Amino acid sequence: MSELIRWFEKRREARALTMIQKHLALTSSIVEDLEKAVSALVKNDAEEMSACIERVVKNEREADALRRKVMDEVSKGDLPPTAREDIMHLVKRVDMVADWSREATRILSVLPVEELPKTVKEEALKMAMGVKGCAFLLRECVNKMMTKPEEALHAADAVERMEERVDDLHEKARRLLGEEELPKAGLAVLVGQLFEALEMVADSCEDTCDHVRVIMVRR
Repeated sequence: MSELIRWFEKRREARALTMIQKHLALTSSIVEDLEKAVSALVKNDAEEMSACIERVVKNEREADALRRKVMDEVSKGDLPPTAREDIMHLVKRVDMVADWSREATRILSVLPVEELPKTVKEEALKMAMGVKGCAFLLRECVNKMMTKPEEALHAADAVERMEERVDDLHEKARRLLGEEELPKAGLAVLVGQLFEALEMVADSCEDTCDHVRVIMVRR
């Protein structure tokens, strides 16, 4: 069993653990608001989409600040060096989920809602729903690593399966984008970037779970 898992087992109420769980919850809410923003796009509800994007911006900044607090807390705690490095890499990877969600909303904020074909919007929503599933499963995976480590690897497998579904949706969305006759070339570029950013949110979830596997199997 890795040093980090032993540390988790001995210190369930440690301040660092509480902050990690808060960071996970905040990241999940960011991805949920991203999905809601894309849903508003499908409904041509620019006002609701803007409100969702504002929440993502606010919470992404808070998550970034919380990441720095976790780093500070871990650096002055009693973690062994290897475990300290593990937890820092883990939190950085979780933070990438929030960062890519923010990138997706940056693209959403400049998309001309009325000019997008309904089919393109619907494919983006399917991807966003899959991405939200990845983020929620990721939260479950990391929490299990801290509370029920014997179940963490199975939870990581669930994240990987969901990420593969998002991969399939991304491929379908790109084919659709090639088939649609969008009014401007720049619009096609922006939509492609949105699809890519959504894919990167799911990839970041998978990358985090890969690190969970490293932690779990380390002896």
